[in-house]
Amino acid sequence: MRLPRPVYGLYERRLAATLSRESVPRHVGVILDGNRRWARSFGESTATGHRRGADKITEFLGWSEDQGVEVVTLWMLSTDNLSRSQEELSALLDIIEDAVRDLADSGRWRLRVMGRLDLLPERLAGALREAQQRTASVDGLQVNVAIGYGGRHEIADAVRSYLREQAAAGARLQDLAENLDVEHIEEHLYTKGQPDPELVIRTSGEQRLGGFLLWQSAHSEFYFCEAYWPDFRRVDYLRALRAYSQRERRLGR
Repeated sequence: MRLPRPVYGLYERRLAATLSRESVPRHVGVILDGNRRWARSFGESTATGHRRGADKITEFLGWSEDQGVEVVTLWMLSTDNLSRSQEELSALLDIIEDAVRDLADSGRWRLRVMGRLDLLPERLAGALREAQQRTASVDGLQVNVAIGYGGRHEIADAVRSYLREQAAAGARLQDLAENLDVEHIEEHLYTKGQPDPELVIRTSGEQRLGGFLLWQSAHSEFYFCEAYWPDFRRVDYLRALRAYSQRERRLGR
């Protein structure tokens, strides 16, 4: 519901005042969905929708900082998205490259790239690695940019990394099979060293994860928002945080 601007501002301030730092999740994952449908609703090109979606990211990260969130994971491109038309994909990859470079240029956030960079054009993969390296010493909000990402691919990569590490140390296959446990895989996930996401938000009204953080979201709370990502507002975020704060988290118990 769209409120008149003065009423909207008052409502937003009151909503923010209900949230304490203790009730805010440390790690928020976001599925940035709805760029194409937003563009179609205005008769605009798909590229315009993706560009507007990219423009929303800096704003969202600022809101996260304000609320005391420590880690944000943004799903910007899935492995499935790589099968889109060459025209759309080419434009989307250029937009993603510009967006990640802008995030790095700001010097505000520490970036970590998540995904199968070997599936991306080398120019983009190089730009992503460079952005991560440039922000490695930044002491601020940690921002995971999931590009060419799929949850199944991540788990397979984690297992593969563990097996290679153990093989290099001379471990036998039989010993690995008998001793492999969940913590061995966790230590090789893309999010190694970070808390699992307590809250996962998906925009555009779709109520599915689509493979996002399959391992890490085992105990996450999910919030599905009707707004397309380019239309996502601070008040929508605050509502998601309020919903999270009101839930009784059982953590599988």
